[in-house]
Amino acid sequence: MTQTVPAKLTGAIDAAAGADTTPRTRTAAGTLDAAVGYLRGLQHPDGWWKGELQTNVTMDAEDLLLREFLGIRGEVETEEAARWIRSQQRGDGTWANFEGGPADLSTTVEAWVVLRLAGDPVDAPHMAAAAEYVRAHGGLDGTRVFTRIWLALFGLWSWDQLPDLPPELIFLPSWFPLNVYDWACWARQTVVPLTVVGSLRPVRPLPFGVAELRVGAPAQKMDRPWTWSGAFQRLDKVLHGYSSLPVQPLRQLARRRAVEWILARQEADGSWGGIQPPWVYSILALHLMGYPLDHPSVRAGLAGLNGFVIREHTEHGWVRRLEACQSPVWDTGLALTALLDAGVAPDDPAVLRATDWVLAEEIRVPGDWSVRRPDLAPGGWAFEFENDGYPDTDDTAEVLLALRRVAHPEPGRLRGAIDRGMAWMVGMQSKDGGWGAFDADNTQVLCTKLPFCDFGAVIDPPSADVTAHIVEALAAEGQADSVACRRGVTWLLRHQETDGSWFGRWGANHVYGTGAALPALVAAGMSTHEPAIRAAVRWLERHQNADGGWGEDLRSYRDPAWIGRGETTPSQTAWALLALLAAGERSEAVERGVAWLRAAQRPDGGWDEPYFTGTGFPGDFYLNYHLYRVVFPTSALARYLTRLQ
Repeated sequence: MTQTVPAKLTGAIDAAAGADTTPRTRTAAGTLDAAVGYLRGLQHPDGWWKGELQTNVTMDAEDLLLREFLGIRGEVETEEAARWIRSQQRGDGTWANFEGGPADLSTTVEAWVVLRLAGDPVDAPHMAAAAEYVRAHGGLDGTRVFTRIWLALFGLWSWDQLPDLPPELIFLPSWFPLNVYDWACWARQTVVPLTVVGSLRPVRPLPFGVAELRVGAPAQKMDRPWTWSGAFQRLDKVLHGYSSLPVQPLRQLARRRAVEWILARQEADGSWGGIQPPWVYSILALHLMGYPLDHPSVRAGLAGLNGFVIREHTEHGWVRRLEACQSPVWDTGLALTALLDAGVAPDDPAVLRATDWVLAEEIRVPGDWSVRRPDLAPGGWAFEFENDGYPDTDDTAEVLLALRRVAHPEPGRLRGAIDRGMAWMVGMQSKDGGWGAFDADNTQVLCTKLPFCDFGAVIDPPSADVTAHIVEALAAEGQADSVACRRGVTWLLRHQETDGSWFGRWGANHVYGTGAALPALVAAGMSTHEPAIRAAVRWLERHQNADGGWGEDLRSYRDPAWIGRGETTPSQTAWALLALLAAGERSEAVERGVAWLRAAQRPDGGWDEPYFTGTGFPGDFYLNYHLYRVVFPTSALARYLTRLQ
């Protein structure tokens, strides 16, 4: 069901806030009370929390292109999506991948094409400005592979000029290089359907062309043959030759096997992995293999996508945008922790409703993760409403940190879920002592060398933020001295940057990584006087903004000059405060950070955060978690006040 968001979303404010309702006059305690009231008001009656996951307009462009390809694009949805896309265009005619970020060539191309599909004339000022930018920055030749695949589907790019990924890939055993389990879960679920689509090379022409976006760039020279890139470029030539053969005895069998693999991984909500890329490409693959639109799997897939649509009335009129993913389990775990940090009773009705919902979301079936861990019993939690195939260690750690603090009327049920989650999480530790998010030992870099892989992370190696959350969960459960936890601590210390910070894989960026690592190390028993802790504290203090808060621009993933630098945000300020408080700091830096949160709070108890602080693919794809601006400041203020007692 499409989500409709009112123009102004407000939350209930606890009576405990009393007359202290003006943010600039609220004490820290009053600010916390208002935040708790606001957070309570956002809870769904079923017990969960879910903030919007805002991304960029490629989601909306590709949604309309999918519907155009399938012949189901409607006039109203086109108008509303186009209205949203236009509203996100900047003054220079471009679109970015995050608020305040640089122009992105591929995003601008996809937006331009879809606005043409919606009827915008090429000589309209906003279209001409976009086309001018595209031509000045390499034209269509400079776009990423995924953008050119969408163009090829409509005859606007040649399939011959795209990397070849043969569907025969599905036959490779799990021990062979480049088999599908060498790819990260999100990548393998995207690659498998794309091998089907790419091998069929469909073309459904549009009534317009893209001459305005072409620059006639010369063909790029191949890299030297002894380099990985050069070797794979030559392999791609061989694969193109194979694909052009009139007889390919394994191809049809490979496509059928790939379709079986795809169908086996469709979730109960119709999605694949609960995320947009594998979802849309799986629908395309099934459709091209002859599955009609009313086939149960295709019908469920399209219906599920509609559930990711948000309709909102804005100053531009009704707009329509698509979430790339939804995060109810993650958001609910963080919201539970925030409320419990704030002193809400562990048997409060809101806490128990959330706990019952989370317990029902426990995953008790194996998934792709079991290919590398065949003897590990299932357990843990995923990110989304329905994603039994892909639980992740990060969600599991955050859920465990919350559940263990709940006073549930069925303690045995609660303890059973915690124990299973702990065992599964520990069993997913990689050989080097760290944890990736979805798979163990998903570190084969060979995948990253393929010409196809010019956008997004395609492997899932251990990261500091995930490892830190798991170390913190182990320590909270009294397992700080366990072998798994000590190895995790060693991994974190080994991966601390020379400047004292940690890299943040799933959040922006070093502020997030450091905000996760410091509390984990202290929870695991490390003295706050240790050099690693003091170096991290100094890094945070050096990167505090003049206004007292913290912010780090997403450009830090590509440009080191941005590390620790950016506009202040509530979530990043809270991450820094959580780290400093864990390190035992009662410093001026802490007081200034708390003062910024107090001053920035809205009258309704929430905070504004237009900037993106979540990371999908470092350097390529980012997220604005709308609940981050509430849950993390709530926890930070609560722990600050607890420290003062």
